[in-house]
Amino acid sequence: MVCGGFACSKNALCALNVVYMTDVINASWWVMSNSTRHELERSFDCCGLFNLTTQYQDDASCNALCKNRNYTCQMCGEKFLKHSDEALKILGGVGLFFSFTEILGVWLAMRFRNQKDPRANPSAFL
Repeated sequence: MVCGGFACSKNALCALNVVYMTDVINASWWVMSNSTRHELERSFDCCGLFNLTTQYQDDASCNALCKNRNYTCQMCGEKFLKHSDEALKILGGVGLFFSFTEILGVWLAMRFRNQKDPRANPSAFL
């Protein structure tokens, strides 16, 4: 996603809807190697991606810690969506902060650029 203007605002970064993020996560999941998938499942404590990926949800291939406990594991796609949503909200807040800082800088430059120096000799340029 490309942000227009001079800064990315929070609204532009939060405009990534769930369907788009689901497509990106699903496409990247199938590009990963099995060792990367197992490492993500272990670190996020989840199994599988979404209900769409039923061929990968067998119990033998999941290395998550939740498999050793008595309750069922949460899908990794849900955790990835929640994690990416939090990260985009933080990133949007940072972009919004810098955009307001830039607007303040432009206002200050316009305000003080044409001020006359009180110590200057007024007849020096005549």
